[in-house]
Amino acid sequence: MSSTTDTIQPSSASFRDPSGFLFNQDGALYRQVNRVYQANYEHLMTSGLYEKLTERGLLIPHRETSQSAPLPQVAYRVIQPDRVPFISYPYEWSFSQLKDAALTTLEIQKIALEFGMWLKDSSAYNIQFLHGRPALIDTLSFEIYPEGQPWVAYRQFCQHFLAPLSLMAYCDVRLSQLLRVYIDGVPLDLTSKLLPAITRFKLPLLIHVHLHAASQRRYAEKTLPTRGQMSKTALLGLIDNLESGIHALRWTPRGSEWGDYYEKHNYSIAGLEQKERFVASSIEQICPANVWDLGANIGRFSRLASQRSIFTLAFDSDPAAVDLNYQQCRIEKEKHLLPLLADLTNPSPPIGWQNQERMSLLERGPADVILALALIHHLAISNNVPLSRIAEFLHQAGKWLIIEFVPKSDSQVQKLLAARQDIFPEYDLDGFQRSFSSYFTVLRSEQIQDSQRVLFLMKGK
Repeated sequence: MSSTTDTIQPSSASFRDPSGFLFNQDGALYRQVNRVYQANYEHLMTSGLYEKLTERGLLIPHRETSQSAPLPQVAYRVIQPDRVPFISYPYEWSFSQLKDAALTTLEIQKIALEFGMWLKDSSAYNIQFLHGRPALIDTLSFEIYPEGQPWVAYRQFCQHFLAPLSLMAYCDVRLSQLLRVYIDGVPLDLTSKLLPAITRFKLPLLIHVHLHAASQRRYAEKTLPTRGQMSKTALLGLIDNLESGIHALRWTPRGSEWGDYYEKHNYSIAGLEQKERFVASSIEQICPANVWDLGANIGRFSRLASQRSIFTLAFDSDPAAVDLNYQQCRIEKEKHLLPLLADLTNPSPPIGWQNQERMSLLERGPADVILALALIHHLAISNNVPLSRIAEFLHQAGKWLIIEFVPKSDSQVQKLLAARQDIFPEYDLDGFQRSFSSYFTVLRSEQIQDSQRVLFLMKGK
């Protein structure tokens, strides 16, 4: 193949690893494996570890290619990993998703030890959700196990998984958003300060958070002692203890503001069936490769796409709704639906080195189809976002739009206006259509039976 690098785009998400890096060329994703990683890569591929992990869906498969390396002077090999349809981040996951990702990381670590390897890092960003379950995407995370050494990725695991999960379970589930602030995991000293005193009587949290944090403070300004010895039996005991600690952490979704939304009096049975028919027929008309459902609640309408084998993201700002949706996905073994946390008034920003390591929500788009059902009144009235700005955002987010306009006369809008002054003179059907006509062409619309709500199918201009 051509060795020109004009169209090669190294990934800003993998520049820290001396073992290799991801890059894009001509729309395809590759990973350069550097010579420094050669012995580890060959052990991974010849020991049987790669086959076992990929067969169990715990590691993203790859194939070796003849693609030219961007940095041939240090290159050993170029591989092409299977693409993940959407890269999500730990601060966009629900409690159950982060917990499953933690347990998957520990499971991979235990299997790796069976084959004479271990995880040299345990970043939550190395885990992605594929076919409804967490899997490792970084092939270069493994190294040959150095007999007798303590786990080099232990602190990272505690900061990326144990710390945020314990804060979510014992303090407030919304503390997962600390992962947006601390890109290398929540500091253990901060976690120790925030956790209630009762957690000092929970052995895994005492050892891996409180005493771990105290140890870090003790050596903060001192020369670190030579790393001690740890037998393989002791290492497996550490992993088992972490695993039991993660299993013991629980958070039960309750008090979800919109968990029973469709059981309230917003739609008649006939109206709800009509809405489902409109959405389903619109999706069939478009035949999209992917769908983003914004304000998805627990995914009732998301599944009109995912059940047609269309990869669908179900975004909601309510942690309980997202967690309930994910639990249903897990029970039903759904492969095409991924629930995620997103506050559309403050969506995930670009963060990390040069604000490029983790992409913003819009950078990961656009979607083929956006669903914005029973959403617009929350943005316009609860959050004072003008209709024109909503239309602009949705135009950036997707190519097609299935949207529901909810008028002021609707009971849900009346509830929003009950505690505040009506300062929204442009919020009516005419104002909505004017604002959206600058960005979209309306292909069809229907008023929902027994309601004044109106559904629209629009195509971006």
